[in-house]
Amino acid sequence: MTGMDARDTELKKELNATLQARRELGDDYESALVDSFMEKVDQRIDGAVERRLRRQLAEQQMVAARGARSPKPTDSFGERFGFGIVTLVVAIPLSGIGGGVAGLSGLLVTWVGIVGVNVVQAVRTNPGFFRGWRHRSSKDEDRWED
Repeated sequence: MTGMDARDTELKKELNATLQARRELGDDYESALVDSFMEKVDQRIDGAVERRLRRQLAEQQMVAARGARSPKPTDSFGERFGFGIVTLVVAIPLSGIGGGVAGLSGLLVTWVGIVGVNVVQAVRTNPGFFRGWRHRSSKDEDRWED
């Protein structure tokens, strides 16, 4: 977990440097600074997703090599809870930046992205999430007719 702490510290330093540069350079460079910071955040997310996908692929290959049908789920409640907390913590500066740069529309775009990331995470951890809110079996239909 120390690697994650180091990455968080690095990202926090990047955010502080971006905010300081914005103070020094003024409004004219704000958009470019935000774009640069967001590119670094995107790279960080892409790297994390790539590492996770590689790990899952390796786990699936190991399970397939052992002859099992499907891999065990790797997400625990702690991982899901931690993801939610990290999302909210990152949402604070991103909301400030988005709202500061583009007003309400920037804030809305920021939150659409945040919600999108969480929906992708929910679907990833619950593959049948959008397949239907409730599937009724023939037993359910019989019970409703009584």
